[in-house]
Amino acid sequence: MTNPRHEHPRRRTWLQLTLAATALGLSGCGFALRQAPTFAFGTLRLQGMEGTQVSRELREALQANGVRVLTSATPATGPGAQVAQAVLTVLVDQRERVVVGQTAAGQVRELQLRTRFVFRLRTPADKILIDDTELLLERDISFNETQVLAKDAEEAMLFRDMRGDVVQQVIRRLAAVKSL
Repeated sequence: MTNPRHEHPRRRTWLQLTLAATALGLSGCGFALRQAPTFAFGTLRLQGMEGTQVSRELREALQANGVRVLTSATPATGPGAQVAQAVLTVLVDQRERVVVGQTAAGQVRELQLRTRFVFRLRTPADKILIDDTELLLERDISFNETQVLAKDAEEAMLFRDMRGDVVQQVIRRLAAVKSL
């Protein structure tokens, strides 16, 4: 019979060695946690559909990462004008809800939720930094008319998640621009 007091220190030592080997292995493979994005610009003018939910969340995310965001409320010309280093134009910010499945009686059974976001990034001198880029996210959702309130809440949650995904994708694309 083995003594349980002797097994516990061995197990702890083995666990410590395993964790140390894993940490060493991950550091050698280039693994690193995602860092806060850095941008080639310090100020950005947001124009186009700046009042939409995605645009508002995008503005907040940029400001949280240290970018000063100018909007239509900030004059671009005349007295008190502020010049941005880059201009982000939102061309399309659209949500869609499409029926993709029905019963023989015509009752809806499946929906597809879509978020479409099209933008471009340029300098104030019209140098294209990111050409027109379309982000299209789709989510499928089953539907049952006896669970309308639950399905409405699920739909709202899916649209909120897609909105967050769009914002993160745009942030990553903006951070990929290395020079103006």
